Formats: sequence, C-alpha cells, structure tokens
Amino acid sequence: MDKYNQAIAESQVTTDDALVASKVNEILEKHLEENRKPEVLRQLFNSIDLTTLKSTDSQQSVANFVERVNAFDNEHPDLPNVAAVCVYPNFVPVTRTVLEVSSVDIASVAGCFPSAQSFIEVKMAEIALAVEAGADEIDIVFPLGDFFDKDYEEVADQISEMKHACREAILKVILETGALKSAQNIRNASVLSLYSGADFLKTSTGKEYPGASLEAAYIMCECIKEYYAKTERMVGFKVSGGVSTTEDALKYYTIVKEVLGEKWVATNEYFRIGASRLANNLLSDILGEETKFF
Repeated sequence: MDKYNQAIAESQVTTDDALVASKVNEILEKHLEENRKPEVLRQLFNSIDLTTLKSTDSQQSVANFVERVNAFDNEHPDLPNVAAVCVYPNFVPVTRTVLEVSSVDIASVAGCFPSAQSFIEVKMAEIALAVEAGADEIDIVFPLGDFFDKDYEEVADQISEMKHACREAILKVILETGALKSAQNIRNASVLSLYSGADFLKTSTGKEYPGASLEAAYIMCECIKEYYAKTERMVGFKVSGGVSTTEDALKYYTIVKEVLGEKWVATNEYFRIGASRLANNLLSDILGEETKFF
C-alpha cells in the first residue's frame, strides 16, 4: 500500500452518510441556540472573506469594492472589519494599492479557478504572480479529475507543488464537495489535502456544483481534528458557496466549534466564510436594522 492510500486507510473519520447527518442534527439541536448572541455575530462578520468573482469584474469595480472595506473602518469603528477580500489574481495589484485596512488580508483564487484544468506549470505561475503582487492567501481547487481516477500521487504532488508556489502565503484547498458528494469521497479528499500541505480546507467554489453543506463541513472538520491529533498542526476551515444568511453562518459556526473546539472560532485565523451577500445580512442583524453597506 502506498503512503497516500495508507493515510486514507488509517483515517477513523466516518464515511457513513446517514451517521454524519445524524451527528449534524444532534449538534445543532444541542448547541445552535447558545451561539445566537451578539458577540458571535460580530465574530462571524470578522470571519468573512468578502468576495467578488464575476466575469464582469474590472479594475474600477474591484477598486470600488475595496473602498467599501476601507469605508467600513471609518463608518463603523466599533465593529471588526471582514477578514479578507477575495479576488481574481489579476486584481490583486489594484486591491493591494487601494486597501488601507491593515487587519484585512488579500485572498486570491488561483491555479486556474474554478475548474483547475490546466498545466501544473500554468497553475504554479498564476499562484506565484498573485503572491508576488501581494496576495496573503491563495485559494486553489482540488484536482477532482485525478482524484476520481484514483491517481492520489498526482493529486498530492499537484497540491504540494502549488503549496510551494505560495511561499509564505496561506494555501486554502477547495474540495468542491458538491462534486465529491459522498462522505467517503469528502473524507478521502480531505486527508489527501491535509497531508499535502493545505493550511485550510474549503468546501466549494460556488460555481459549477452545489455549494457547502453542513454534512460536508462536519466531515472536513473531523478530518482536521484527526490530523491535528496526529501532527499538532492547526489547519483552518472555510465554508463557501451559498452561505448568505445569518442562520446559515450560525449553523456552520456551531459545527466547527463543537467538532474542533473554541480555539478554531475564537479568531478568524482558522475559521472563514467565503461570501458576498452574507456581509450585509449579518451587519443588518448586528445593527438591528436593514443595512446594505457592501
């Protein structure tokens, strides 16, 4: 057995879809309401990767988008800002030029997002260019085709090479759980990503396939927990794809907190929510009135 299959074989994380659904329901029934409080809403807002990934994005539209993040610091000095702004690689330079808030990172999708279908050299070049331009974090897509071919060595090699291209930047690996579908596939993809150097596991691109699910989040967090027990390396979790309401965000927060523990959700260092619509909805609930700031 090669080391990739061995790592998967040694994982004790459940691959029983019915059991996963049961565990999710149990956690939410017991703990969701205790997290419905103002300080959690503020922490959730501070965990957002505010995202613009449209075909119509332009230098001017991205600059305007970033200026709203700058303005938030001035108009709401009593509230924490978002964790990061997430843009396409070619907009990292303008984001770096316009962004004035030191607490907000620049994240960039790269590696031929969202399909991840290109030469590895092209993927690495795009990552390297984004980092050189000022990206603090890189979000790549898991190599689904090689995974479904069971070419786990190729999967691991590609992720490792892209991690190397990140240099000091954080690497988030998007599993695209809507394509993986089953608990077993999500578990196996999580294990491969963790042992290939991922700094974060992320659920979805929000593009071609169904977005995040609570069940996928549970499995991914269980894999992170198991990996941490073996290596003592904390790996973050990012939920994305269809998370737009405060209720959605609270449910994911509850899953992460109960599976991984308080230290994963205490700051935005290890918990993120990739979103565009969520920011206004959360802000409205925090302020107690409908707000369309972003």
